[in-house]
Parts: sequence; C-alpha cells; structure tokens
Amino acid sequence: MLTSILIGLALSMDAFAVSVSASICTASIPAAIGLRAALFFGFFQFAMPVIGWYLGGAFRQLIQGFDHWIAFLLLAAVGGKMIYGGIRARSPEACPDPDEVKSHGIMRLDTLTVLAFATSIDALAVGLSYSMIGSPIYGPAAVIGVTTFLTCALGILFGRKLKTVLEEWADIAGGTVLLLIGLKILVEHLARHI
Repeated sequence: MLTSILIGLALSMDAFAVSVSASICTASIPAAIGLRAALFFGFFQFAMPVIGWYLGGAFRQLIQGFDHWIAFLLLAAVGGKMIYGGIRARSPEACPDPDEVKSHGIMRLDTLTVLAFATSIDALAVGLSYSMIGSPIYGPAAVIGVTTFLTCALGILFGRKLKTVLEEWADIAGGTVLLLIGLKILVEHLARHI
C-alpha cells in the first residue's frame, strides 16, 4: 500500500504542476471546474496503469527471465525524464493572458482531457512494470488515481500560495521516487535469486 501511495505521489507530480499552474495563472477557478479537473487527472492516472498492465500480460511469458530489468529500466526512464524536465523547468514561465487560460486551460473540457492524458502516459509504463513482475493492478491503480485526485485538488486549492517552490521541485521529487522504486524492484528480485 505504501509503495502504491508513493508511486501515486510520484505520478501525480505532472498533473499537480498543471493544477498549480492553472491556479496561479487564473484569477479564480470555480469549485466545479477544479473538482472536474482533479477527477479527470485521477481517472486517467487510474486507467493508464490498468491498460499498461493488460498490455504487459500479453508479453509476460516471453520475458519472465529479465522482467525485473524491464521494470527497473521503465521506471528509471520515466523517473529520469521527470527529473530532467524538473531541472529544465526551474526558470519560472510567465503566465499567459487570463483570456487565453479560460479558452485553452483546464476550463475547457477538450484541453483538460488532453492534459489529463498527457500527464498520465508515465502511468502506462508503471502498469507495464507491475505486469512484468506479476503484481495485481486494480488496487494500486485505485490508490494512484485517488492520490492524484487529492494531489490535484490540493494543487488547485492552494496553487496561489504554493507558487514556484513546490512547482519547480515537483517533477524532481516525483522522478526521484520512481527511480528509487525501480531500484527497489530490481534489488528485491536479484536478492531472491542469490
């Protein structure tokens, strides 16, 4: 359960950064829009690991001998990408024009769907990793989805107060957690075979 929560926190960092940014750059987000955004992000973070798990199940028999390496490499790649993106994004960007945020940000359903999908692609790799190590997915996926929902709701609610400090470090923290979880999977599997 703790691992699922940590993975959920790590995976929710992109969506959290989007939520914080939307909250910072918009004078006010209506509660219904904020709730809808958090639900979208949470749902996609739940669905993508499940999809990844089923995709991985189709290939499990072929790669059982080195599945732990695949899980580690996937999590390391996703975590490394998040850390790299977080380091590159350390310089604060100017907020767009408020009218642009309303017409292109999380206020629009089509844009919100694209953002929720884009920020959950990493979760697909996590689901694939769970499949490779033969772990069930629905419980962890639910925890990841709920964690993302809560994280995004807080990001929207407190975005104006959190500002740049957490936003700048969110991807770095999330990527580090994914790298550590990937390393844990690798070490545990190698320790079983020593």
